[in-house]
Amino acid sequence: MGGAVVDEGPTGIKAPDGGWGWAVLFGCFVITGFSYAFPKAVSVFFKELMREFGIGYSDTAWISSILLAMLYGTGPLCSVCVNRFGCRPVMLTGGLLASLGMVAASFCRNIIQLYLTTGVITGLGLALNFQPSLIMLNRYFNKRRPMANGLAAAGSPVFLCALSPLGQVLQDHYGWRGGFLILGGLLLNCCVCAALMRPLEAPRPGSGPAPQRPSRRLLDLSVFRDRGFVIYAMAASIMVLGLFVPPVFVVSYAKDLGVPDTQAAFLLTVLGFVDIFARPTAGFITGLKKVRPYSVYLFSFSMFFNGFTDLTGSTASDYGGLVVFCIFFGISYGMVGALQFEVLMAIVGTQKFSSAIGLVLLLEAIAVLIGPPSGGKLLDATHVYQYVFVLAGAEVLASSLVLVLGNFCIRRRPEAAVEEEERHKPPADVRVDSREVEHFLKAEPEKNGEVVHTPETSV
Repeated sequence: MGGAVVDEGPTGIKAPDGGWGWAVLFGCFVITGFSYAFPKAVSVFFKELMREFGIGYSDTAWISSILLAMLYGTGPLCSVCVNRFGCRPVMLTGGLLASLGMVAASFCRNIIQLYLTTGVITGLGLALNFQPSLIMLNRYFNKRRPMANGLAAAGSPVFLCALSPLGQVLQDHYGWRGGFLILGGLLLNCCVCAALMRPLEAPRPGSGPAPQRPSRRLLDLSVFRDRGFVIYAMAASIMVLGLFVPPVFVVSYAKDLGVPDTQAAFLLTVLGFVDIFARPTAGFITGLKKVRPYSVYLFSFSMFFNGFTDLTGSTASDYGGLVVFCIFFGISYGMVGALQFEVLMAIVGTQKFSSAIGLVLLLEAIAVLIGPPSGGKLLDATHVYQYVFVLAGAEVLASSLVLVLGNFCIRRRPEAAVEEEERHKPPADVRVDSREVEHFLKAEPEKNGEVVHTPETSV
């Protein structure tokens, strides 16, 4: 697949690490907040939808599932659109689609129409905003990128804490139809954020023609030849199987222990409040000079921490134990959220990031659809919440081991391969041609505003 690229990104352009980048960061914060919090926030309307359409909870829950599936599963489509048309036009289109879906949903007469409008159309619109916003953020920030990713990721818990109460207020005053209509208007703010995504411009040379931009594939599947990317994709897919399970079941777990409904619902507030501070803190720590080269190991540790928290949380026998679990889960969950795209960027670099993130999100979409339902089936079969938390913890722990062991395997190259490379190395007095110069420039990514890949960030 080939084609011209409109917004080619920072080829030969040093990331400003500030300036207009702060406006881009704000836009990414808002987009991330809408993208991750919206599928959870619409759940406040489920009871009224059940009453009006005479359906069960599982039927309404498919709305959030379809939203998440569209957010993750359309990753390759977003990559193709970004590489063909650029980030800003794609995001403007996505903002209009997200708003149109919710406005149309307010006129729906059955649950199937809601699946199509709220689930498919709004979900596609949010997907067309989320991925390009991350791409633009990583183009504007290099040295400060871990901090920027952490601050942008904090949009998810902040918007969740805001949208859920807002949705309840809207439902109480205007019903679910009026609430959906107003939320559709709020989603038009995605278009405002899209307008902030100004493409980076190359400095004009003093003399001579402007450098020609290289062509790029609409969907660069060559990332699968990068063993580091393959290992990351495997680890991320396994992680997502169990990552979202505890927040889905923790409230029901508390109710099963005899905790009142209000106190049980407060557990998610505790988790979200801790998450707000955990994400930017993890970003700041990862951005430190001595820590950043080891970001892969920090990400693996955050996954291990999250899985271990799930296992210990399964032993909680009262409300206090679940509160402690939510605090530590919020910390580890925030670390994972702040580091996942920073590590992916360190693995594949700037130029392949748009394709890599789309492919990773597609793989994670499959896991998202499998994870929570599998936990629900286990709960139906055993009626023991502890088993659900143990399963989730085991899956996340396995993903951390895949990532860290895979990194060790890649770093330890066989001696025969090293000797073969030395044998084919050209002599020092050989004249260097233009292709070798180009190869040298590609091997110096820091001068082009990219991250230098150390052995520690090779996976």
